This record gives sequence, C-alpha cells and structure tokens, in this order.
Amino acid sequence: MTKLIHLTINDKPYDVAVAANQTLADLLRDQLRLTGLKKGCEMGDCGSCTVIMDGKAVNSCLVLAMQADGRAITTIEGLQTDDGLHSVQKAFVEKGAIQCGFCSPGMILSAKSLLDKNPSPDETQIRAAIAGNLCRCTGYQKIIEAIQSVKR
Repeated sequence: MTKLIHLTINDKPYDVAVAANQTLADLLRDQLRLTGLKKGCEMGDCGSCTVIMDGKAVNSCLVLAMQADGRAITTIEGLQTDDGLHSVQKAFVEKGAIQCGFCSPGMILSAKSLLDKNPSPDETQIRAAIAGNLCRCTGYQKIIEAIQSVKR
C-alpha cells in the first residue's frame, strides 16, 4: 500500500508516493537520489543519516516517510548556496574536521541545527548536540573546534 505525501526538501516541494514501511532515509536516498545522506546502522545509533526536519536534527532512518508528510526537510545538499558552501561546511573543511567523510553530513546538519537555535553554544552544548553522531576518525576535537569557530 502506498500513500501520496507532500513535503518540502531543501526548499523545493515534492509530491511522492511512499510505502507504509518506507523510511525517510530510503525515500531521500533511493527515490529522490539525495545521496549526501549516509545510511549506517539503520537503528538510530550512528547519526550518519541525520537531516533537519522542521528545524530539528533527526535520524532519518527512524522516521517513516509518511511521518514527513507536510514537513520541511533539509539535507546536506540543501546547505550549499550559489555563493558556495555553508559556513558550517567551510568550518569543517578549514579546521580539518572531515577525514573519511562518512559522518560529516549528519555531523554538519546536527551542528547547523544547534547553531540555528543557539548561535554561541559552549563546548558542553556542542558535545550534547553531536552526541548522537558517531565519528571513528577525528576524535571529535576538530569537530568541536569547527563548530565553535562558526559562533556568530
């Protein structure tokens, strides 16, 4: 059984048919080809599939596509503008916070979600915001430094 849903992804409206058991991660990657989102554990533990839904960072592997009906979604592809990379993306590059890159899209979106709500978070708040995103390469210090450097 499928259902037609309407959602806005990266400021672009979509009407798509989704299956009852289809996750938002599968919709974005497989159906809409927004492959910046990574699928890791598919259990909500690693954060590699993080997107911003209505301003909040969420694990898209835990959200059914039907639950996204009427929602606004931002993926990593939606951060880049005509002027280039988003300030958070630039900071991750400049501070060496990207190594293998697998966690980077989710980590960057978690950071953006935090900075949208709190433009000057302290280190404890940054650590809490990225706690759901696992990185096996950087040891987190460069990621924290990158996020701190974006403070407005």
